[in-house]
Amino acid sequence: MDYAVAIPILPSLNIARTKEFYVNQLGFEAVFQQAESFLIVKRDQIELHFWLTDDKGLPPVSSCYIRGGQIAILHDEYASKDVPNLSRFEERPWGMKEFYVHDLDGNLLRFGMIPEEA
Repeated sequence: MDYAVAIPILPSLNIARTKEFYVNQLGFEAVFQQAESFLIVKRDQIELHFWLTDDKGLPPVSSCYIRGGQIAILHDEYASKDVPNLSRFEERPWGMKEFYVHDLDGNLLRFGMIPEEA
């Protein structure tokens, strides 16, 4: 069955810098780039799109939620690589175990899982 999926399209102030961060720090692969205006990165089943903007106010108010049972492994990997702006991996009051990463422009990536999925 071909299920529909949601793919976030996040703002980037600099596509080259965004690509470098997601590939070298977070382990994504760049699968498409349209000059310096659009980028698609992918890691396993996680796909993120980025569009170029000069509005510095957009990334700090943009985010996406990435959910699944492999989140604990990602946090361990990111912690070992000293990924900047990495939060602790902990259970939140709403019952999800989560960690956060802000990219270099300020986009928030929220990674979460049901604690029993660990």
